[in-house]
Amino acid sequence: MAARPSAITTHDGLRLHIDVYGQAGRTLLLSHGFGQSRLAWERSAASLADQGYHCLAVDGRGHGLSGWNQGARYQMDQFVGDARQLAAREARKPIWVGASMGGLIGMVAEAETAGGLFEALVLVDVTPRWEADGVGRILEFMRAHPEGFATLDEARAAVAQYLAHRSEAERDERSSTERLSRMLVSMPNGRLRWHWDPQLLDDLGERMDEHFARLNAAAARLKLPVLLVSGGRSDVVSDSTIEEFMRLVPHAEHQQIADATHMVVGDDNTRFTAAIAHFLKRFP
Repeated sequence: MAARPSAITTHDGLRLHIDVYGQAGRTLLLSHGFGQSRLAWERSAASLADQGYHCLAVDGRGHGLSGWNQGARYQMDQFVGDARQLAAREARKPIWVGASMGGLIGMVAEAETAGGLFEALVLVDVTPRWEADGVGRILEFMRAHPEGFATLDEARAAVAQYLAHRSEAERDERSSTERLSRMLVSMPNGRLRWHWDPQLLDDLGERMDEHFARLNAAAARLKLPVLLVSGGRSDVVSDSTIEEFMRLVPHAEHQQIADATHMVVGDDNTRFTAAIAHFLKRFP
């Protein structure tokens, strides 16, 4: 199912781009991870729309086709405010599906809003505490090539190296000319850079550990149904961080995709989509 473009304007005047899948049904708000975009959800959103869900895949501020802060510091509260605004548009509480940073945003927004925002919460390979080495690897990739790329082939090589754990066919799909073109933007000097605002790295990427206490408190306040989907080969969450989360949210369910890394949705999209579809069936 093809997506339809849409957008909202945030309270502070930024435009958030949305890809809409499906005409009606329960609304799923799909929130990507740090440095990703709505494109991370393409296959899952199309599949879930075919199953009767109304899927909104959102580019977070500073990512993809959404607006940037234009010099103002990025703060967690801005992303939480955006989540509240997205949820408020729906006549019935939507279900938040958040990968990595997107999961943390949904968790905080739900816990810190009187009466809650969502009917259920799906967290994709994220816990209130994470493994520093895994996050460091992500930030290293994002900080590489600050001058951008001269050609698509240079960007393709960077993606192939980062996704070395995937099959050659999967790497070719991720680095196809069509997909890469949507993940890159042209700089004034003609070079190509990734779609995110580099300022995000300083404002949030290197400072997320400042939010550990807030995230733990948010997790402990969650009362709605929660599903955690983790990657068995993830270097961002681990057995110990998952155990900590399950103590904070004892009613949460956990499903592990054995062969997936932190990039669960892309590594094993079929099993990931099936896992959350099974969970979602209880919310007609």
